[in-house]
Amino acid sequence: MNTPDASALTRVAAVQMVSGPDVSANLAEAGHWIAEAARQGARLVALPEYFPLISGDEADKIAIREAEGAGPIQRFLSDTARRHGIWLIGGSVPLAAEVPDKVRNTCLAYAPDGSQIARYDKVHLFAFSRGSENYDEARTIEAGQQPVAIDTPFGRVGLSICYDLRFPEYFRALGDMKLLVLGAAFTETTGRAHWELLLRARAVENQCYVLAAAQGGVHPSGRRTWGDSMLIDPWGNVLNRLARGPGVVLGDMDGDYLLEIRQNLPALGHRKLSC
Repeated sequence: MNTPDASALTRVAAVQMVSGPDVSANLAEAGHWIAEAARQGARLVALPEYFPLISGDEADKIAIREAEGAGPIQRFLSDTARRHGIWLIGGSVPLAAEVPDKVRNTCLAYAPDGSQIARYDKVHLFAFSRGSENYDEARTIEAGQQPVAIDTPFGRVGLSICYDLRFPEYFRALGDMKLLVLGAAFTETTGRAHWELLLRARAVENQCYVLAAAQGGVHPSGRRTWGDSMLIDPWGNVLNRLARGPGVVLGDMDGDYLLEIRQNLPALGHRKLSC
């Protein structure tokens, strides 16, 4: 692996989707937008949470779960990363859990040669109940235990999924990062209230870029996700975003600008408490 080059401009991209119950159709849609991002020069592309499947029955993801290293979803990710020569962050994939009737909600990261270089199992499981809107991921998902980051030629990249966004201690545990990647399927209700607020806070407090790839729209099941995929710089500025519908958000990380922010305001070195 090359020595990290923090001074170079690096183009990154977030794919936004409105996934449905047809896995093949969702993979084709993801492939289309990944190809578009690569065509426009992206070196790293992130997919949203649940990109292979969102259906009206949460148990459907158990039916398509894969063993690590095998299965059509993982082959798609590996082949696509290799085809385009990109770093590909695979949103989330349902992998087999220790409990037979559950899955791990897993973010898989792939290098440009198609090799899987990291696995992150979602640590924080979402639960929300208000009126007719009810979610409890713990019914079908087995929680992970460890934060995960990867080293790339353009710096350290932290991996996270959706509800993790509400827990700043998770991101502190990842160490010094140049980029945080979050794949998400935020609900319309919670997204409207907190999505941008939380993303910009994570960028400012960690003095790093944040790339958020989201589900965004009305799904065939009737589920509504907030969308608003975006790239945020270390000062909290939103560099690019997509409000609704499928598409791709592109932007450049500037290592020199990140270094300038940290030199001007050395907040990371002023911390008194460790998590």
